[in-house]
Amino acid sequence: MAETQSFGRRTAAAKAKQKKGEPKKEVNWVKLIAAALVGIVIWFIPAPAGLEAQAWHMFAIFVATIVALIIKPMPMGAIAIVAIALCVLTGVTSLSDGLSGFSNSTIWLIVIAFFISRGFIKTGLGSRIAYLFVEKFGKKTLGLSYALTATDLVLAPAMPSNTARAGGIVFPLVQSLSNTFKSRPDDGTANRIGSFLHLTAYQVDMVTSAMFMTSMAANPLIVQLAAEAAGIEITWVGWIMASIVPGIISLIVVPMVIYRLSTPEVKETPDASDMAKGKLAEMGPMTLPEKKMIVVFILILVLWIAGSSIDLDATATGFIGLGVLLLSGVLTWDDVKSEKGAWDTLVWFSALVMMAGQLNTLGMIPWFGDLMGGLVGGLNWIVTLLVLGLVYYFAHYLFASQTAHVTAMYAAFLTVAVAAGAPPMLAALILGFFSNLNGALTHYACGPAPIFFGAGYVSQGKWWSTGFVVSVVNIVIWMLIGGVWWKVLGLW
Repeated sequence: MAETQSFGRRTAAAKAKQKKGEPKKEVNWVKLIAAALVGIVIWFIPAPAGLEAQAWHMFAIFVATIVALIIKPMPMGAIAIVAIALCVLTGVTSLSDGLSGFSNSTIWLIVIAFFISRGFIKTGLGSRIAYLFVEKFGKKTLGLSYALTATDLVLAPAMPSNTARAGGIVFPLVQSLSNTFKSRPDDGTANRIGSFLHLTAYQVDMVTSAMFMTSMAANPLIVQLAAEAAGIEITWVGWIMASIVPGIISLIVVPMVIYRLSTPEVKETPDASDMAKGKLAEMGPMTLPEKKMIVVFILILVLWIAGSSIDLDATATGFIGLGVLLLSGVLTWDDVKSEKGAWDTLVWFSALVMMAGQLNTLGMIPWFGDLMGGLVGGLNWIVTLLVLGLVYYFAHYLFASQTAHVTAMYAAFLTVAVAAGAPPMLAALILGFFSNLNGALTHYACGPAPIFFGAGYVSQGKWWSTGFVVSVVNIVIWMLIGGVWWKVLGLW
């Protein structure tokens, strides 16, 4: 628990570098000016034929914002505030339109899910679940990897931040297990077990992120963009129904693939089970707050699943869950106020959703869809969707944020796929799944990546080669086996 509580704190070394009394510098002016220049250049290029100047100017601000999100001259929330101010100041949008994202129910769903995930960490329920799986399945190294996988899978539906889930709960457990078997990154023992566990825990997190609408921060944004760009309504149940079969198969296959690619020297791990028993003994019997958290978790899942049949919105379910957590005392209002990640997400998601919506309203996305539809006209939609999906997936080598990737490319690629004749729901879901699975590629692909890579157990070359192989495996599973399953579901 101490490791979990310390997750995200600045290291002592970082503190030492900052001079006493000197304010922390949040703005890198060189990077900020570079992002601004990109937007300025686009702004003064004449709007293409068939597109209004206002739409083109919104596109210029949008591109500059995406560039800023990639090179990070400021925190994401600060970038979002500046972007909204520019949209209003230049007259591209009205103030009411500029603030419209803050009333978006999808954004509030993900914000509330952050609060719910705080309950897992605060009560210790997340750690208890992890140790229970390790105790039951951790007698062999491969079984240990499946214990980590099961932990991530159970937590994923209600923990939208894969950084908090993998970094805050699973990563400390992986570190503890590695140390238990005397596997360390700096003395030649990384391959005893640590390398395998770090790679596997990270890679399966990308799969669980793809399986639920509420298991990765950008997934609700995908839902919003699909609705705005192509009128596609993706429900919580619809997402999990499409992902469950390829997702479970990936969770079974990926650890075995990594076991072959990075075979651990230690094959038997009876000490892991003993270690988990010891941790559970330290935690003692399940506490009342943990029991309350379980009840709320089950309540939320039931309402999400039954929501469409009882006309209950997913965001309303989130508010119900949060309200129960506050009334029961599992969370306090101070817990809610101090959840910085949630409030930060509210700000930058609101800005991105607003700009994406305005691009659609002003005609930019329909114009792009018509343009690309003409270019791919005559091609089989299956071929077009496959090519678009692969380009979209491997373009993530250029991104250090899944959210930035989704914001920059999702709506455009979906529009082209639909224009080429691909079934809208199928195209929306495939691109949505790939928006998560592509995190497998690099050590900077998303939030959990630098955490696991930074532990030092895996070289960059090994990380990239493993990520590429796992990516190919996942693409084959999701496009072939998933394709058959989606045919059964009637998605195409």
